[in-house]
Amino acid sequence: MSLLARPLRAAVCTVLVLSGCVTAGPAAAGEPACAHGRALRYVVTFDRGTTEAAARAEIGGACGATTVYYPQIAVAVATSGDPGFGARIGLDRAFSAQAERLAAQRATEVKPQPTRATLPATDRAKVPAADLSARQWDMRMINASRSRRGSDGRRDVVVGVLDSGIDPDHPDLSDALDRADSAGCLTGAPDRSPAAWAPTTSVHGTHVAGIIAAAADGRGVTGVAPGVRVASVKVIDDRGYADPEAAVCGLMWAASRHLRLTNSSFFVNPWTLSCIRGNDRGVVHEVLARAVEHSTSAGTLNVAAATNEAVDLTPSARSGSAGAGSGCEALPAGLRDVVAVSAVGADRMKAGYSSYGLGVIDITAPGGETGECVLSTVPGGYAPLCGTSMAAPHVTGVLALLASAAPDARPRQLRRTLEAQATAMPCPADYDLTGDGLQDAYCAGYEGYNGFYGHGMVTVPPVAAPGGRPDPAR
Repeated sequence: MSLLARPLRAAVCTVLVLSGCVTAGPAAAGEPACAHGRALRYVVTFDRGTTEAAARAEIGGACGATTVYYPQIAVAVATSGDPGFGARIGLDRAFSAQAERLAAQRATEVKPQPTRATLPATDRAKVPAADLSARQWDMRMINASRSRRGSDGRRDVVVGVLDSGIDPDHPDLSDALDRADSAGCLTGAPDRSPAAWAPTTSVHGTHVAGIIAAAADGRGVTGVAPGVRVASVKVIDDRGYADPEAAVCGLMWAASRHLRLTNSSFFVNPWTLSCIRGNDRGVVHEVLARAVEHSTSAGTLNVAAATNEAVDLTPSARSGSAGAGSGCEALPAGLRDVVAVSAVGADRMKAGYSSYGLGVIDITAPGGETGECVLSTVPGGYAPLCGTSMAAPHVTGVLALLASAAPDARPRQLRRTLEAQATAMPCPADYDLTGDGLQDAYCAGYEGYNGFYGHGMVTVPPVAAPGGRPDPAR
């Protein structure tokens, strides 16, 4: 699954619901005869500079229909009911996560089942009012308590939470939610209607948003950066998938709305692990790399979770001959300009599930381990979840504080400040989590920068005193 939270150690059955059929009329002279079938979504790359008219014409000529075209990065989202659409465009340019999952289901004879569960509407009066800050060990670990004597963030700093939707009625989040900058991206094109960006079956996005910006109101939990706002950008569907077209849409939407930060607590992949192979790597990597590059140039810094597969993401560790693509790459965490976050437990040791890798992991943060997870907001109340999904928003929250203090800072400036203020963490001398005498993972690097913790533990900066210098009393 693409969600990076680990509330239980249980197998999850993935399912797919494919909707809609398309029909085609008789082919015109010189045009291919289009087959009739289920309408599947594709991401399609074009040469940079390709006009929208040219892109639509090529997609139409290959028996497809254009949903949206992003001329800034020359990427389109298209639908087609013709199984030959991808081959006509070129398998090195077109990819469908839906088709990939459908093929896997046919191979394993797994029948898709509809998702029926829906989240109940939050009753503000019934959300527990008790102060739960004593259970927020994660905030103490990153020194977030330093900033509790005043407003932590500015309301003009907006964080795009690219996730499964944020509960608009939760009392710890309702004032922080930026409805105007929220959108649903499941089709690959932004939809600003509340129904498109609100959560339906998943608590995940609400939990992530609470870690970033839950109100400092003396009740429930408090986020890293109360005072900043969060936009619900829904990219994860009801089955837990974040398809490439949804992620591209989310990143492009954040750039178009001039959001300072995004948080991606998911990996883009139709498979069960963060390992992508062959031409699929080329297309999926390329569309996301273009979207991240564009959003960074537009002033948005992107933060992403490293995934929960305990995979070594070190580039040199990817095996296989040239072109075989048999290694693992976490997307979007593994992309240049993305801040990739690993997770630690309450013991400050890399969590067993957290992926890692020298040259990939930039920083670490609390994600929790079984029995001591991270407490945050969920529709109707509060709940603990574990995962790199929970680690990433701690980093995003700290960056939101840095952006509040430096309104004109560009993404790379914020990133350098984040890394400089991190608390260095050396590789552990012994990483035998199971006690069987064998190392469960190998940490490469040195104290200031290594594959487990990157530049170290994220740290909330000291609150500035009236004269502009950090106040040592805080």
